[in-house]
Amino acid sequence: MNTAAKLGAYALGLAVVFGGAFGAGKVVGPVGTPPAEDHAAMATATPAGDHAAMSTGSGEQVKGDTPGGLQVSQGGYTLNLITSMKAGVPADLAFTVIGPDGKPVTGYEVAHDKKLHLIVVSRDLTSFQHLHPEMAADGTWSVRLTLPEAGAYRVFADFAPTGGDGLTLGADLSVPGDYRPEALPRESRTATIDGYEVTLDGDLTPGQSSKLTLKVGKDGEPVTDLEPYLGAYGHLVALRARDLAYLHVHPEESEKAGPEIVFYAEVPSTGDYRLFLDFQHDGKVRTADFTLSAGERQQEPTPKPSPSAHGDDHSH
Repeated sequence: MNTAAKLGAYALGLAVVFGGAFGAGKVVGPVGTPPAEDHAAMATATPAGDHAAMSTGSGEQVKGDTPGGLQVSQGGYTLNLITSMKAGVPADLAFTVIGPDGKPVTGYEVAHDKKLHLIVVSRDLTSFQHLHPEMAADGTWSVRLTLPEAGAYRVFADFAPTGGDGLTLGADLSVPGDYRPEALPRESRTATIDGYEVTLDGDLTPGQSSKLTLKVGKDGEPVTDLEPYLGAYGHLVALRARDLAYLHVHPEESEKAGPEIVFYAEVPSTGDYRLFLDFQHDGKVRTADFTLSAGERQQEPTPKPSPSAHGDDHSH
C-alpha cells in the first residue's frame, strides 16, 4: 500500500467524541434485509460464534487489551473505503481489505455463515445498520445502503483472513451536510417496536464478565418461537459511546427459542455503552437498542488476617 493510501486510511480512523446518558433503550425499526451478522455475539440455537466486540464509554481502562474496531490498520491489514455517500440517497458502499502484500484480500474464513460482517453506525450512535456485503473476484466488497443523515459514521469490518486470526477494523465515513449529533437516549431498559417489547436485565461491570438477559414479548405475551438468525436466536453488538470501541460479548448457548436471550459482556472501562440486539420473528429482523452505563469496578474483599499473620504467639 503506498504512502498516500496509508495516510488516507489513517484519516478515516479519526474519532469524534460525544457523551451519552445512562440506561436508555429504543428500537431501530424493522430491517428489510436481514442485517449481516456482526462481530458482536449471538445467542445460539446451535453453538454460534461468540466473539462480539463492542465499544465502551469513557472512563478508566481496567483491562490492558486494546478493544476492537479502534484501528483502521492492524496486523498488516487495512480497511480501505472506496466510495463516498450522500445523506438519504441509496448507494453502494464499496471497500477493500488490503493485506500485508499491499493487495486486496480475497481469501476469508467463514464465521457465522459469512466471510465478512459489516456494521455501519453514526458517531452519535442513533443510526445502526448490520449488513452483508458481497465480494467481487478482485477482492472489492460492496453493499447497498442508505445513510439517513449527514454527519460522521463509523464503518466496522469483522473478518478473519484465510489461515489468520479474526480482526475488527474500523474507518470513519463522512457524509456532507448539516451535522447535528443527538445525545444518547435517556434511561430506559425497555425497547418497543411493531407490538414487540424487549426488556434488558443486568449491569455492566468493568474488568469482569457481566450477564445480560434480554426478554422478547409481543402484545403482552412472551415470544417463544424466535427464528434463527445467522444460526442464532439473537445477535448482540456492543459499542463504547465515546470512541465506538467494540466490546467482547459472548452468547449463552440455548436450545430455547425465547423469550430470554442471554449474553455475557466484558467491558474494559467505566462509561456509557450502546447495545444493539437483532432478533427475527415472523420473517423480519428487528433491532432493539439500549444504553447502559458501566459503573465502578467491584473491589475484591480484603481477606481478614489470621492470628498468625500478626506474629502474636500469646506465649509467655
